[in-house]
Amino acid sequence: MREYGDGLLRTAVLLVGDRQAAEEAVQDAFLTAYAKIGDLQDPSKLKSWLTRIVVNRCRMKLRTWSWRRLLPFGGLETMPEGDAEPGPEDRLLLEWRNGRLADAIRKLAYPYREAITLYYFNEMSVQDIAGQLNVSANTIKARLARGRARLKRLLEEEEERGE
Repeated sequence: MREYGDGLLRTAVLLVGDRQAAEEAVQDAFLTAYAKIGDLQDPSKLKSWLTRIVVNRCRMKLRTWSWRRLLPFGGLETMPEGDAEPGPEDRLLLEWRNGRLADAIRKLAYPYREAITLYYFNEMSVQDIAGQLNVSANTIKARLARGRARLKRLLEEEEERGE
């Protein structure tokens, strides 16, 4: 839990849009993983196995209750800021901290949000995501492209409005 907990929680928050619901999803995932650890055939795939369980728990939460409408999005802590001029990754993390990126990701349709979260925040390959979600690699590529385009539009619209 210590090794993967923060990353899984970040994934769950991006998927369900609420920290408390995300924490519940991650806790449920760890309980399920503990109960079914014997089903894991390749210990080197523990992280992707846990991620799949978390994604499935998040899907269940979204199906059973509209968390996005009922609960506000809770931001996550990110890496501490350095004294030097931030590079592209640091700027991305700063935007994350300020909530702009997280809010924009939350506005995406679930399939795009799911693909972007797994690809960029969990650093999974297109093939791994396709395997996790039981869809083709081309489907994931299309979801990433459409999700990025929509995310870009959302952030540009927000900037034009001066938010």
